[in-house]
Amino acid sequence: MRGRCAPFHEVCHTGTMTAKILAEAMRRIETWPEEAQEELAGIALEMDAVMKGNAYQATPEELAGIDRGLRSADQGRFISNDDVRAAFAKHRPT
Repeated sequence: MRGRCAPFHEVCHTGTMTAKILAEAMRRIETWPEEAQEELAGIALEMDAVMKGNAYQATPEELAGIDRGLRSADQGRFISNDDVRAAFAKHRPT
């Protein structure tokens, strides 16, 4: 949001400030392990494609996971609501 502050931001970021923050982030990212850098680059490229109006293209691994999930659903294999709640509780910040 250029020129406006979201309620949860402590500081407003103008376009110039955002560029400086991104430059600092890039300096830090260069120290990350290569695998983490590749993952972040993939996320950034996906975001760029969406902003340009391109449809998301699932990876072969994602498509295989979707197929596994659909087969499980067809076979009536679902996890319980308690298991879902436990998974959310485990991964949500406290």
